[in-house]
Amino acid sequence: MLMVNGRILKTYKIALGRGSSGPKEREGDDKTPEGDYVIDQKNAKSRFHLALHISYPNAADREHAQKAGVDPGGAIMIHGLPNSLGWLGTFQHDVDWTEGCIAASNTQIEEISRLVPVGTPIEIRP
Repeated sequence: MLMVNGRILKTYKIALGRGSSGPKEREGDDKTPEGDYVIDQKNAKSRFHLALHISYPNAADREHAQKAGVDPGGAIMIHGLPNSLGWLGTFQHDVDWTEGCIAASNTQIEEISRLVPVGTPIEIRP
C-alpha cells in the first residue's frame, strides 16, 4: 500500500523474495526484510525496470546478523521486471520470485517512482 498522511493512496499486487516465510536473516536467504526502512536512493539504470533502494540492513538487522555470525546482505530494492521480461506485465505477482526484493510491474514501478521521493519511510510487514 502506498499511503499519504495515514490514508491509502494506492494498493499494488507485488512479488516478494522466494525464500521461506519470515524476515530476512542473512545474505542469500532470498527473504524479503521486515521492519522499518527508508527509500534512500533511486536507480534508473538498474538491471530491472527502475529500482528504489531500501535502507536494509538497519541497526537491528546488523545486530541480529552479527549475533548469528552471518552477513546480513543488502541491495534490497523495490523494482520492476528484469529489463528483458517487461512483457510479463502484471503476471509478475503470481509467484514470489525475487532474491529478497519487492517487485511490481513496470507500469506500477513507474508510478511508484514518480510518487515516492528519496527519504520516504517504508514499513515492510508480513
